[in-house]
Amino acid sequence: MSQHVIPRVNVGALFSENEAARSGVDKAIQSAAMTSGMMVITGLPQWAVLDGPNRRELLKIFSLPPVEIRKLYRWSFDPERRNVYRGWFPLQDGQATYKEGMDLGPDVAYGPGVVDDSDPLREATPMPAQAMLPGWNNRVRDYYLAMTRLSAALMRSIARALNLPEITFDSAFAGGISTLRLTHYPVRSHASFEGGERSEMWTTHFGEPRHMLGRAHVDSGFMTLLAQDGVGGLQAQLLDGRWIDVPPEEGTLAVNFGKVLERWTSGAIRATVHRVLATGIERYSIPFFYEARVDAIISPLPIPGAERFDPFYYGDHLWEAATNFVEQKGIAHLRKPTGTPANETAQM
Repeated sequence: MSQHVIPRVNVGALFSENEAARSGVDKAIQSAAMTSGMMVITGLPQWAVLDGPNRRELLKIFSLPPVEIRKLYRWSFDPERRNVYRGWFPLQDGQATYKEGMDLGPDVAYGPGVVDDSDPLREATPMPAQAMLPGWNNRVRDYYLAMTRLSAALMRSIARALNLPEITFDSAFAGGISTLRLTHYPVRSHASFEGGERSEMWTTHFGEPRHMLGRAHVDSGFMTLLAQDGVGGLQAQLLDGRWIDVPPEEGTLAVNFGKVLERWTSGAIRATVHRVLATGIERYSIPFFYEARVDAIISPLPIPGAERFDPFYYGDHLWEAATNFVEQKGIAHLRKPTGTPANETAQM
């Protein structure tokens, strides 16, 4: 077994007034972000802890009858549906990624006022009938808001660690389009492998052949906060190419960073390749993808030695990147890019 482990960071001090303790957390987060690009955070405030009972309540959506789940499908899986970016994605055979689940947007927390039908990134989230899942909508709202609050605190920590004003990132995420995803990885059937490339669907780990449930990839955005269900399988790739397990511990969150944050910080924060291997047991996870608003301009930060790059609108980047994932297939043509920002002043 590898002796390398994912860094663990107790983030409790981020919510205290003890500046020395907070500074220590900032440095620990920066170290984890620079070395592995992933960390397990502990010491969560009570409002951010997703315990077993509440996790099971959120995951009850997977117990809905098929006819009710079908009402939540995306357009690419059911042309009778209007929603194209939010909603349900079913299992797909012949793919390295084998999962089903539901993507929920900011309207589940902030209401219809944040919906803009002219942009699929800001479309309404189809929701199950409340009579089918009593209280579920409220639990979704509360968890979405908790993860938004925690993500903002982590971004402020990153800003301080980079010797930037701690509010550097705040305005880019005001009115953001973060996604809360509820995910189920079932045990793969033999039929699910048909039509796929074996080299993409299988790997060898510690001399043992293992098949994929989630193909190796880097998240496209800024930061992902992942609540696991106690079943292993998630792995991160070290700089030297080795894979290490990310422990699925109760009361913790696995945090990894995405491509945009790596680029925005000129590599000071590292995006990490990660994957999910099958263990023979079905697995559930609840990732929260912290996303900026659609019209946020990403341009070089005032970091010494930072590489220059052409500014871009976050929404354009996200759409191009997200529509390459299997769960968002077939929708790339449904959104026109905003274009090139007129100047390099980040909307932050």
